[in-house]
Amino acid sequence: MTHNSHQPRESARQRALTAPNPSVRLQAAFLAGTHPDPDDLDLLLGRCAVEPDFFVRDTLSWALTRQDRTATVDRLLAELRSGVPQARSQALHTLSKIGDRRAWEAVAGFLQDPDDQIARAAWRAAVALVPDGSVTGLAATLATQLGRGGPDLQRSLSRALAALGDPALAALEPALASADTAVRAHALATRRLLHDPDEGFAAAIAEANRIIALQGAPLGQDSDADR
Repeated sequence: MTHNSHQPRESARQRALTAPNPSVRLQAAFLAGTHPDPDDLDLLLGRCAVEPDFFVRDTLSWALTRQDRTATVDRLLAELRSGVPQARSQALHTLSKIGDRRAWEAVAGFLQDPDDQIARAAWRAAVALVPDGSVTGLAATLATQLGRGGPDLQRSLSRALAALGDPALAALEPALASADTAVRAHALATRRLLHDPDEGFAAAIAEANRIIALQGAPLGQDSDADR
């Protein structure tokens, strides 16, 4: 009798989490977090892998943080081996929210992932989970990604580096001397943000590009009047 009365509730939650209307799915995810049930763990993880709406995904991640910590982290680590990129990026995102350092080594393996969303999620998670003795190494690895992608991705990387503080300043040095102007500009902008956290990334990268353009300007050209 208990089993039969349990099934309709599970089915109702599953139907709500897969409803066409994202507002219905959002409410279902919120309720799953408000009233956590270990029987929902697989369902929530499965939805994270396929949910198209950002706000619903974020609420699903929050609902997972309300589950039993040990069981959830174990399952999220398994999700990192999924063949579905969104499953991996959402697992990384959720691990960053839970903050269990058991996940550090697994997360560190995704810092240079070719998928931008996975790499971005790994950067954020790594900053949240890095052990004290690994901060310098993390900063050095993150610095290898400077110049990658568009403004949004670069902003995420700069924020991750800025969150590491002084170790990031040392890690930026090789990139500041890079022959690649995109890498050099990104490093300059990140250094500006480390010195002035209140400066926006757009302003920092614009100033970095201006400096590089001035550095590359030809010097000592003869004018027509000198000829």
